[in-house]
Amino acid sequence: MSGPPNTVILYRVKYNNGMSSQPDVCIIGGGVIGLTTAYFLARDGIQVEVLDKGDFGQEASWAGAGILPPGSPSATLSPYDQLRAQSVALFPSLSSELRERTGLDNGFVRCGGLEFLGEDEAAAAEEWRGEGIAFEVLDTKALHRLEPAVSKELTTAYHLPEMAQVRNPRHLHALLAGCRALGVQLTPGCPVHGFERQEDRVVGLRTSTGPRSARRFLLATGAWSDPLLEAVGWQPGIHPVRGQIALLNTGAALFRRVLCLGKRYLVPRPDGRVLIGSTEETSGFDKRTTSEAIAGLLNLAKSLVPALGQAPLERCWAGLRPGSPDGLPFLGAVPGCENLFVAAGHFRSGIQLSPATALVMKQLLTGQRPAISLDAFRLDRNGPRRAFRS
Repeated sequence: MSGPPNTVILYRVKYNNGMSSQPDVCIIGGGVIGLTTAYFLARDGIQVEVLDKGDFGQEASWAGAGILPPGSPSATLSPYDQLRAQSVALFPSLSSELRERTGLDNGFVRCGGLEFLGEDEAAAAEEWRGEGIAFEVLDTKALHRLEPAVSKELTTAYHLPEMAQVRNPRHLHALLAGCRALGVQLTPGCPVHGFERQEDRVVGLRTSTGPRSARRFLLATGAWSDPLLEAVGWQPGIHPVRGQIALLNTGAALFRRVLCLGKRYLVPRPDGRVLIGSTEETSGFDKRTTSEAIAGLLNLAKSLVPALGQAPLERCWAGLRPGSPDGLPFLGAVPGCENLFVAAGHFRSGIQLSPATALVMKQLLTGQRPAISLDAFRLDRNGPRRAFRS
């Protein structure tokens, strides 16, 4: 990684925290990926500014359920599983560190999980075994001894004791507080409209509140990433995928473990609330909930835990996940722009992949070799480069 650019900087901004010079890194996007990367950079003494078009952490990062599947960094084979396993390894220490630094508890707990797999059970079990992930096959008696509230019609399950969860809003609050404590400049309500370039370098951003400059830039704008990437010659196909969630409030915990049936789930919170999710819908940028989808989620809850049929419905919401053509995120340098990087397209896994994503992006942005190979996540893996538009 090169040092400060040797081209003329078009803009020099004075920030609210008194910095008279440009930051080392400007991060566009204040969701969990952008904020975690900012925190890791600032922890190493890097000056960072984070811009967001609205308020911080209010899109897909806030909307998710916070399920953290188990993983083993020493036994994974695919790059994606390495990213997941490294995040699993980092989450406990990151949660503890944020609590010590800010006084805020993000709700991280290793609660365990039950998977009702059906036809995919053999393949999934073999994958867990290959990764060294602890699991146990439960027969009917063992299943209902472990979770008595589960439907008696469910007769077998896989128990994953190392599955964990985090409470997304609390985690984002802790990240924001941690970033502030480390001197990160947080600028909400600042949409980015385009880039200023000199040859192969980005030297400034055009924003609604005026120009911004930095030595390096990271694009972490989730489902809104494609228009900005297209402006520098790329269109990777990041697109919004709506996911709806319903929240029940039982008043007291009926079960302790995350219950998973395919891509749908029930996540019990210690205070008696239960999240039910989630749909996958192509609806553009429409975040409205629908009666049909919510009814389907409520039926799922009742089929897995019959007592939830009497639980009050507290609220419903939807988030827009950043989907990608092959389901993998885009991580790394933007070809043709030597000081512009991207971390976007995490689909359903933004929270669970955020610590490892932040680690490798911090390493790239500071000129270090990433701890995980990023070849599988290259921006140019899926299609040709498009012509540059200013």
